[in-house]
Amino acid sequence: MTKEERKVIVASSLGTVFEWYDFYLYGSLAAIIAAQFFAGVNPTAGFIFALLAFAAGFAVRPFGALVFGRLGDMVGRKYTFLITIVIMGLSTFIVGLLPNYASIGVLAPVLLIILRLLQGLALGGEYGGAVVYVAEHSPNGKRGYFTAWIQTTATMGLFLSLIIILGTRTFMGEEAFREWGWRIPFLISIVLLAISVWIRTKLNESPVFQRMKAEGKTSKSPLRESFGQWSNLKIVLLALFGLTAGQAVVWYTGQFYALFFLTQTLKVDGATANIMMAVALLLATPFFLVFGALSDRIGRKAVIMAGLLISVVTLFPAFQLLTNVTNPRLAAAQASAPVSVTADPATCSFQFNPVGTSAFVSSCDIAKAFLARNAVNYDNIAAPPGTVASVQIGDVTVQSFEGATLTPEERKVQTDAFGVAATDAIRAAGYPAAADPNEINYVAATAILFFLVFLVTMVYGPIAAYLVELFPTRIRYTSMSLPYHIGNGWFGGFLPTTSFAIVAATGNIYSGLWYPVIIAAMSFIVGMLFLKDTRHENINDID
Repeated sequence: MTKEERKVIVASSLGTVFEWYDFYLYGSLAAIIAAQFFAGVNPTAGFIFALLAFAAGFAVRPFGALVFGRLGDMVGRKYTFLITIVIMGLSTFIVGLLPNYASIGVLAPVLLIILRLLQGLALGGEYGGAVVYVAEHSPNGKRGYFTAWIQTTATMGLFLSLIIILGTRTFMGEEAFREWGWRIPFLISIVLLAISVWIRTKLNESPVFQRMKAEGKTSKSPLRESFGQWSNLKIVLLALFGLTAGQAVVWYTGQFYALFFLTQTLKVDGATANIMMAVALLLATPFFLVFGALSDRIGRKAVIMAGLLISVVTLFPAFQLLTNVTNPRLAAAQASAPVSVTADPATCSFQFNPVGTSAFVSSCDIAKAFLARNAVNYDNIAAPPGTVASVQIGDVTVQSFEGATLTPEERKVQTDAFGVAATDAIRAAGYPAAADPNEINYVAATAILFFLVFLVTMVYGPIAAYLVELFPTRIRYTSMSLPYHIGNGWFGGFLPTTSFAIVAATGNIYSGLWYPVIIAAMSFIVGMLFLKDTRHENINDID
């Protein structure tokens, strides 16, 4: 690797690390942000809203890919991802200054979501620019290895966010951190922004883009050429359904959903969960480079498809084993004290309410919301119309109540009474309030998390080079960015929210995993049937 090549990789990677750090701070602090900005609703709805605000940043990423991809193909790679990092850094810094719900009411979550949308737009342009820039500086036979450095940045950004959160949390104490200390990691981003901008101003434009621009061969309409011509649109669709959708769900399951599952379902305290995840990330990150380099030797397709297949087969047993080693009392209670909800199916809602208009006050919804919050698996038993729902916990039956006709004060009294009775019953049946730190097998739990991130490195390490090689130089930035960000922004970004809602509806803490398993299986089948390997493609052809 020459000095210039090292400079390109270091400068591109560091800037992208900081940008991912900014973006994922929110995900790492979802539970606290739910309490700060969505305090006007019950805890279950608040957490769902927080996940939706997290997902909002992903929803607009494809639009950022279109806007900045077009700019990158027409104006240049360097200047485009310089703009994106400024937008991302300023948006993150402002989150750290934003008043909470207690201060300004509903305006707080509205402003928060606007900032998340700006972050998503910026990230939609960042990744494609960094990857294309590095790939176009890479020698033949080493593109997988060179671009794999960019692939480490998302994980390293998450790792950096976890470390700074953990350090702040430990220094301040949990109470102060939850009250106002959570803002510090967001405010620190202004320093990272200054470093990133300074680094990127030192870069030169991609040589192949300079040559293309000098010869007047840049695209005049990247969007039309990318998506208005079937020959290229077909490749975009295959890249989405055969590569990025599956890669995305494996990525977010292994790194984000695993963390949500630890803290929200298995009730492992946040600091412990963050430490274990940080260790797993640190140990697994070098494998991005290993699999990137391996793809230079045996092909991108072989490595990615193997990662998808292994994920399909192992996600369910991995998460079940994670329960056994972190909260064995919960696993034991699920086996020895089955729970069921008997209710009129017509009164049971799918408790997914993005606009906050539903109260979920039927007897069925009240019972299921309680069980979902307490990570209790349950069976659904249909009852005749008009039946008031009840919960069977071992040999104990707890009657729910219909809240629709009650005043808010009466409903609160009834909710508290039901909560006390149901809590006594599940505790008596062995369901713990939280994971016991003395019973957690930290080594085994970290090993499982490492395995999940290892799968991420298989599917993610080679994918940047694969996407770059699929598309012609003149529309490369635009063409590769859209399938990447639809896959990662929509299929992946909505995974925590979708999986959480599936769990609440079905009554099984593992049922949310069907979403990533089905999507990964789809990508494996499409990729194996319709995609070719590209490692020998000449990406410097401008004709």
